[in-house]
Amino acid sequence: MEKFQLSLLFKIIGLGSASGLIYQDNSILAIGDNSSYLYEYRIDSQKLEKHALIENPQENTPKKVKLDFEAITKFENNVYIFGSGSTENRNKMVQFDTTTKKVTATTDLSDLYLVMQSFGKITPDDFNIEGAIYNGQSWYLFNRGNGKTNKNVVFTIDGENLTNDFRVLANEYKLPKIKGGRTSFTDAILIENKIYFLATAENTESTYDDGEVLGSIIGRIDTTTMKIEFTKKITDTHKFEGITFSKKSGNEMEFFLCEDNDTEVLESNIFKLAITIK
Repeated sequence: MEKFQLSLLFKIIGLGSASGLIYQDNSILAIGDNSSYLYEYRIDSQKLEKHALIENPQENTPKKVKLDFEAITKFENNVYIFGSGSTENRNKMVQFDTTTKKVTATTDLSDLYLVMQSFGKITPDDFNIEGAIYNGQSWYLFNRGNGKTNKNVVFTIDGENLTNDFRVLANEYKLPKIKGGRTSFTDAILIENKIYFLATAENTESTYDDGEVLGSIIGRIDTTTMKIEFTKKITDTHKFEGITFSKKSGNEMEFFLCEDNDTEVLESNIFKLAITIK
């Protein structure tokens, strides 16, 4: 049995609707699904810096036109930020250099997302990328199964270039329920050869509209077999949408989590999750 402790660590004022985060050098890089900025929060000084990801960025973009940045991953000095693909204007990937603090590329992933939908047998209404991992060779993209068909799918994409010359594999998962609602992927990270993922249950059958939050779980997938090794409910009340690794001590692993509050309020809670894995 996995034992865990969940606690509120701090609040970031100026960041709303947090949907993904990365911990490095005692700082947090974070995105919000309403925003077109990358946020850099220095924990010691509590200073928040904003980096524009597009021209004319906004912090609370209207839902119909927002780019819906839901997934973030980092490899070496590059951060990759993905739109969810849940509507036609949400198909962008932005590459950001953490050394120069500038955007180095913006890529239209419409063709890739169409291939993924076809290969994973996911309708456009049920397509919703909310987690991303890149290890320098392979990409893992996580479709959140919060649509009518509950298509929780992990796509493994081999190839550095996501616009051509890539190979796609798909693994579909039936995740646990909380209060009768099926959980669905919201984020994931890679530690050695294990994927640690978050999944949340909401009372909705829409990838577009939010519903009553029913809780969240953490789980682990082995990348060799792509089988789930464990899942554990960590809350009945929070909608966790971002996970990043903090540290490991023996069998205890520590993660930072961010919560999407589904409002326009520019503040986000960052939680610490300590979990002992036998």
